[in-house]
Amino acid sequence: MKNNEIYPGKPFPLGATWDGIGVNFALYTENATEVELCFFDTDNKQQEKQKLPVTERTHGVWHVYIPGIKPGQLYGYRVHGPYEPENGHRFNPNKLLIDPYAKALSGTIKWDDSLFGYQIGHKDVDLSFSDSDSAPFMPKSVVIDENYDWEGDTLLKIPYHKTVIYEAHVKGFTKLNPDIPEELRGTYSGIAHPASIEYLTKLGITAIELMPIHHFITDRHLEENGLTNYWGYNSLGFFAPDVRYASNGTYGEQVIEFKDMVKALHKAGIEVILDVVYNHTGEGNQMGPTLSFRGIDNLGYYRVTEDRRYYMDYTGTGNTLNVALRSSLRLIMDSLRYWILEMHVDGFRFDVAPALARELHDVNMLGTFFEIIYQDPHISQSKLIAEPWDVGEGGYQVGKFPPGWAEWNGKYRDCMRDYWRGAKSTLPEFATRFTGSSDLYLDNYRRPVASINFITVHDGFTLNDLVSYNEKHNEQNGEDSADGIDDNLSWNCGEEGPSDDPMVKEWRKRLKRNMLVTLFFSQGVPMLLSGDEISRTQNGNNNAYCQDNEISWTDWENADKDLLEFTSKLIHLRRKHPVFCRRKWFQGEPIEDSGLKDIEWFLPEGTVMRDEHWEHDYAQSLAVFLNGDGVRSQGKRGENIKDDSFYIMFNASEIPLDYSLPPKKYGTTWKLVIDTSKDQMNKQTGSSQIKDKIKIEGRSVVVLQHSLVHDQEGTVVD
Repeated sequence: MKNNEIYPGKPFPLGATWDGIGVNFALYTENATEVELCFFDTDNKQQEKQKLPVTERTHGVWHVYIPGIKPGQLYGYRVHGPYEPENGHRFNPNKLLIDPYAKALSGTIKWDDSLFGYQIGHKDVDLSFSDSDSAPFMPKSVVIDENYDWEGDTLLKIPYHKTVIYEAHVKGFTKLNPDIPEELRGTYSGIAHPASIEYLTKLGITAIELMPIHHFITDRHLEENGLTNYWGYNSLGFFAPDVRYASNGTYGEQVIEFKDMVKALHKAGIEVILDVVYNHTGEGNQMGPTLSFRGIDNLGYYRVTEDRRYYMDYTGTGNTLNVALRSSLRLIMDSLRYWILEMHVDGFRFDVAPALARELHDVNMLGTFFEIIYQDPHISQSKLIAEPWDVGEGGYQVGKFPPGWAEWNGKYRDCMRDYWRGAKSTLPEFATRFTGSSDLYLDNYRRPVASINFITVHDGFTLNDLVSYNEKHNEQNGEDSADGIDDNLSWNCGEEGPSDDPMVKEWRKRLKRNMLVTLFFSQGVPMLLSGDEISRTQNGNNNAYCQDNEISWTDWENADKDLLEFTSKLIHLRRKHPVFCRRKWFQGEPIEDSGLKDIEWFLPEGTVMRDEHWEHDYAQSLAVFLNGDGVRSQGKRGENIKDDSFYIMFNASEIPLDYSLPPKKYGTTWKLVIDTSKDQMNKQTGSSQIKDKIKIEGRSVVVLQHSLVHDQEGTVVD
């Protein structure tokens, strides 16, 4: 192209924007002295075809418009400026840089010494300067066509109290599924395949939370050791769906494939939540590569120490994005809006979220990041879920996020694991977690749904391994098992790892069912780790972040179909009954019509717990009455919601116990719906009627249901 075909263009929107005639390129860098736009051919990605100076600059944004450029064009930037690491500047025009606003990236990093801004092995380390060209080893930014036929698709906006979340990995969930064509396994199309949709629908989940799909990198040391960054918590492109999960093209086709996946899930009534990593990037600390932000404007994106050569690290990854800077904050907000408006994503789970709330050093939940989200009409109405801890001082912020946010409730996880492994959990702790964690969320005007309840997530043991291993077994990670947490609050039921002992196998079956019952009948929003419903194992690896293989992939061939059926029935039972999905807190006060409280806790003898029990007793054996007349919510038309009542009996001790039913004013006829000491929910218990007492086997849960009129499955009328 000739210079007379290059126009000044506009500073916004940032990134590469095709208008049907040409492309506007806009890049923010406040401290640069010169910017060059580089083009590459698809048949020779390594060799730079053309380099054009970008001369127009408006408020720190360098911009140019070029007619004739079309979708699929590969490009990158070279940015000039001072190379003064001791002053925080790391410009190096020898390094090809990814556009932070690129909507797609073609290819992945090929590790080479030229990717680093300094000379590897130099005596001055990162203070040295590298003049080698990194372009042959870099992925290239791609111009895309944002037009797409959504066929009327809109965000589902399922209320939190009706939400059941399924945390899954795009590749791991589909890679071994024999019902999906081999060429689609491990991809966005694999998630969208009818076999996946049917499975998720039958299971009953309402939202799939995908582990990071923003384009990420695998650290050099992992790749050199034959490992990979399987989890994806090392983002480099906050607008680009990772090309490794694409099945049909790398020049923008991955964007269409992602949209097709979202549309298919929405048609099935399933929301899409993205696990997003805005707290840091994959460029690491001062010894990391120069791939994008570092070379574009290091001080315009990252938190640095008083000695500007080094980075503040609240994330444990080497760097932290500085959301106190307008450039970083704008990047995050633009990215969130893009995924909502252009990609139709329903919500986000923010990795290491307190790092985003640090304005200087302290976590500030009233800071700029939250203010801007509240003011945005789109972001504020999506699902916003925080991982409420980072590695910095004061970083544990469970229960401290502002209204409108939900949180991964780590205290719920720890309490329920402790309870079912037989540790001495106190009654108040167990009851508080089971009823929505009012100690964490009530005082700041939040609701029970602020608590995202989980027993297991990607980070740690699977549910099967939680009851099969006392110790982590991370030898294959190559770190001498120094990685991963040591205290898993697990119990192997008497034998480490796989067992042929009938009693050990029975304990493990019960404990898995117990924890699933507890999870889905607790107030709050339940989240299930993908594969837990079929007893997926990682062979005791509690930190499988680098295992892109059978350790992490869902093993469909050996699926525990009995547990799958049990889990599905649990989820559908929860969704059917509002008493398990309350929008408001229990009040512990009598209901006018019956005089019964909305909730009541009982001893195994069938007597109501008194104050002294709450102060001294441990929560191994107890029961709870959930009053269907005490939901205290209204339907869409203003009608009062009423439900069946349930009586749930927990026995975490090893010995069987006789439980007496509560007085007849709580219900005269009870139907047995769940007994976790049995193989299946409802197989032998569907129409059983319990009158006075029931024996609860050791380490079991029994759930009874009472209503004035039952459906035809269990015809019981008072």
